[in-house]
Amino acid sequence: MIRVVLAEDHTLVRDGIRTLLGLVPEIELAGEAGDGEEAVRVVEATRPDVLLLDMRMPRGDGRFVVDELARRGTLPPTLILTTFDDEEAALGVMAAGARGFLLKDIKLDRLVDAVRTLAAGGTMFRPGLSERAERAIVERNASGETAADKDITTREREVLRLMAAGYSNREIARALFVAEGTVKNHVSNILAKLGVRDRTRAVLKAVERGYV
Repeated sequence: MIRVVLAEDHTLVRDGIRTLLGLVPEIELAGEAGDGEEAVRVVEATRPDVLLLDMRMPRGDGRFVVDELARRGTLPPTLILTTFDDEEAALGVMAAGARGFLLKDIKLDRLVDAVRTLAAGGTMFRPGLSERAERAIVERNASGETAADKDITTREREVLRLMAAGYSNREIARALFVAEGTVKNHVSNILAKLGVRDRTRAVLKAVERGYV
């Protein structure tokens, strides 16, 4: 059973997501919140496996919630629920510790897949990026490309795309028809070239620089 807390200030949206989650036997809604401060209290009280977090809420937005829970050491795997016009803000929240984001026009299968992925320790970055946001991010970072960026190979970009979609090393190996050890080597090389310590930071940096 995957225990989820839903933090969303719009009642109709919260009702809709609650209804969707209720259709999945393996997901239990452990708590709900309508503002940022309440979200922190509910997460602290219930310790869910996944937090579904709205970006814009009264009494503390998504960034406030992530920062506060991270400060307390109680931040669960967090999926940002956002709209097209605040995608780049969502990227900033992920830099603070969230594990991914999806747009609010989400379908049940995508939501369930995201919850499962985060509960299993994965990330869900790429599915929420619109072409507009991706283009803006690429243009913003084009002038700051480093030598390490230029060394990212075509194969490593393929691995990054699959990492961003939440694939494990084994699943990436199957998708690319290579050995799992080869994938591990690619991941190690990617971390070194991007100057990061883990897969989450690698995916975030890849999204920011338009690799995926």
